Amino acid sequence: MDLQTRAVEAIGSGDVEALASVLDAHPTLATAYLSGDQEGRTLLHVATDWPGHRARVAETIRLLVERGADVDAPFVGSHAETALHWAASCDDVEALDALLEAGAAIDAPGGVIGDGTGTPLMDATVFAQWAAARRLLERGAATGGWEEASLGLVDRLQARLPAASQDQLDGWLWASAHGGQPGAARLLLDAGADPSRPAPWDGSTPLDEAGRAHDAGTPGAAAVRDLLGLARGATN
Repeated sequence: MDLQTRAVEAIGSGDVEALASVLDAHPTLATAYLSGDQEGRTLLHVATDWPGHRARVAETIRLLVERGADVDAPFVGSHAETALHWAASCDDVEALDALLEAGAAIDAPGGVIGDGTGTPLMDATVFAQWAAARRLLERGAATGGWEEASLGLVDRLQARLPAASQDQLDGWLWASAHGGQPGAARLLLDAGADPSRPAPWDGSTPLDEAGRAHDAGTPGAAAVRDLLGLARGATN
């Protein structure tokens, strides 16, 4: 078994001692992109890859950073996500904290969402990884209208409304349904958001998404569903 494979397997099993031994024998692995991958990952990406929550992941991250890994190294290929994006997308708060403590850029661009500009918080909210989203928020991540609507940050969202376009209002209403946030939904409806407008990404309406979020167990989604149902009925 080659050293790269041994390193990947050690990360997967949480065998930090075995990983340290491999890095002792081949120090440049900590900073390298893995050979043989169709697209480029680092060992930090391996540690935070789906489904996340690997044993001793914080220790793994600390070891890799101590050995020189670039905590903000981007994926090389179809997007440029950092390990922090991947931890956020897996709802892996332990990995997320370890990366931030190692100096990861909390608002790094490169996400698969938003034409390459998406941050880890954007990933977390889009993929309904709410524990990671709230931890990023606690740690100072910047927010846009999407994140504010999906997390129920009504005061921030309200300040954004005077300059918002109709497309933004409608997209944020969908986000409020996605996150189960009736306060944000009510605010956006009052501002003129359309509860019947299909989303360009999958054709679902905010009401459709509120139903899906409710089925997925998202707190507050039933209240949003009821609110949007009443609003749509009033406009028919």
